[in-house]
Amino acid sequence: RGRVQATTSVHRDPHGRLFNSLRVRRYTTESEVAAIVDALAPDGLHIERWLPKASQHGRSADLRVVVVGGRATHAVVRTSSSPMTNLHLGGARGDLAEARAAITAAGGSWNDALAICERAAACFPGFSRVGVDLLPATGWRRFAVGEVNAFGDLLPRLRGLDGSGAEQADTYDAQVAAILRRIGSEQHVIA
Repeated sequence: RGRVQATTSVHRDPHGRLFNSLRVRRYTTESEVAAIVDALAPDGLHIERWLPKASQHGRSADLRVVVVGGRATHAVVRTSSSPMTNLHLGGARGDLAEARAAITAAGGSWNDALAICERAAACFPGFSRVGVDLLPATGWRRFAVGEVNAFGDLLPRLRGLDGSGAEQADTYDAQVAAILRRIGSEQHVIA
């Protein structure tokens, strides 16, 4: 008892229909969780095992790192009072400089963290840009890749990382530039 739990943005109405509520909800009974899983399973599920993550100011924290053309170009800390830090589900941007300092203080390396994201992106060679959810373990020393999103991310007013080649571009600009470069190189090969 108490070991079955689902944290999701899925809302189940009184008729059993499911909707994305854009609000994080927690289901704690086996019957609620089973009903959601049974309803979603025919369409395919994405289930993530909970990992205890680092925190920033008492809120769960992780990083979305955008990798464009094989290079980590942008990063944002996402924080939330729930395990799901997605910005569209009520998460908030955290302090990247503070996260980098925490990684260094724990004996880790910011460049190593970015390299993990670049290696994850390399597993999907057909995509010129991806958004990697990098989950720092409690203490900011170790990391896990939670997921790799196929289309990077749109993070308004977020400038590129120093040394990334996208310092003056937001995520949208950097991703569009990568697409145009890819189209140009494909047309060159065809011609």
